[in-house]
Amino acid sequence: MTNLSEVRGALRSQHIETPTWAYGNSGTRFRVFAQEGAARDPYEKIADAAEVHRFTGVAPSVALNIAWDRVADYEDLAKHAADLGVQIGAINPDLFSENHYRLGSVCNPDPGVRRKAVAHLVECIEIARATGSSVLSLWFADGTNYPGQDDIRSRQDRLAEALAETYAAMPAEMTLLLEYKLFEPSFYTMDVPDWGTSLVHCLALGDQAKVLVDTGHHAPGTNIEFIVAGLIRLGRLGGFHFNSRFYADDDLMVGAADPFQLFRIMSEIVGAGSLGADSRVAFMLDPSHNIEPKIRAEIRSVMNVQEATAKALLVDREALALAQVAGDVLGANEVLIDAYNSDVRPLLAEVRTEMGIDPDPLGAFARSGYYERVAAARVG
Repeated sequence: MTNLSEVRGALRSQHIETPTWAYGNSGTRFRVFAQEGAARDPYEKIADAAEVHRFTGVAPSVALNIAWDRVADYEDLAKHAADLGVQIGAINPDLFSENHYRLGSVCNPDPGVRRKAVAHLVECIEIARATGSSVLSLWFADGTNYPGQDDIRSRQDRLAEALAETYAAMPAEMTLLLEYKLFEPSFYTMDVPDWGTSLVHCLALGDQAKVLVDTGHHAPGTNIEFIVAGLIRLGRLGGFHFNSRFYADDDLMVGAADPFQLFRIMSEIVGAGSLGADSRVAFMLDPSHNIEPKIRAEIRSVMNVQEATAKALLVDREALALAQVAGDVLGANEVLIDAYNSDVRPLLAEVRTEMGIDPDPLGAFARSGYYERVAAARVG
């Protein structure tokens, strides 16, 4: 049977990282709709992230994107975060915004462009040192649009060389996370299109290189929890970028498209004992709030992950194992379905009360007046 005291403890100690790009004006490649009160610089983004942590209690770190979050003094930015009760999380290099990355960054056929890309990766390691971050999170937009555009094997060699140079520059306590994406912005080949390609490169690098699973980066129908289970088994699950997509694009709020899938993923995490800090699995959000209010959407996303986690913690693992060994197909499935159908909102309200925060995060944020204050102050 499930120990509710242990469930509460696990929920209180949960850590869900939010990203700075969720708080500024950002959106799809078609149009960015500006919102009143949206953060205009990294300091304001971190202030908004601190509000999400204040009302949820489980979002104590915020990821940076370099170049969007460039500042003159990164130690001062880290101090600003600490003063607000949060810390700097993963450092995400930007290797797709500059014009010279038109044909790729580390996989570009031009060695000069590749040198610029690797120099930026090493720069981000130094930024991580300055901010106290221990995670370098890599996503490459590299790929090709047409057959014959470039040599596929050569691009993999260039990728491996760049990753090896970056890995060698990392301090011992840092983890390199390598994300993958099936397609976009390249539509013929992506240089890191799937978890297998990411894993192959991580295995070649060393123990501190792990796979990052973005839940929106798969073909429709992909069994993401199978990927998660396999990576846990190999000790190579580095973390998540949680978001949602209905068709082919991603970056919607976590759990918006398929909350049952989110539960199934968290069930694998909980079942493998990989929820706690000791597992060093990074649980990060990766949305782009273009039409929905940004801070409220981040709070809702954090709550969705919390609810999926709570349901996963309520799975009767003993009953599940017995049904599996007995070959009781329906019985095993019912154990999972019973947990998923549980209304965990009262449990989470109790946990939040125990943590000294309001049991209704969205309501508390609305009553705080924070949005109205920043909307009035952030003009221009």
